[in-house]
Amino acid sequence: MKKRNLKKGGWRALNTFIIANFLLEVFYGIYQVFFVLLPPDGKKGPLMGKAKDISPELMTKRRLFAIETWIAVTGLCVYLGTVYREKLSPRK
Repeated sequence: MKKRNLKKGGWRALNTFIIANFLLEVFYGIYQVFFVLLPPDGKKGPLMGKAKDISPELMTKRRLFAIETWIAVTGLCVYLGTVYREKLSPRK
């Protein structure tokens, strides 16, 4: 019985680690895009009209972090959908 609880706790810890890793990656990407890689005037947040005034290098960095964030969001959604499929589907 104790071995079974240890095994279940190990899987639960791994599951928590995977979800936390995805969430950390999502928040890190959002932080980089909106708060670190700023346009020349230093305004935080979305670029809106300032997109035409920034350098191609900065735009490329922002886009790469945005793509990385979307990949992490997609991975988290696929993982949660796979692991919690029975809990998320409507019961018949």
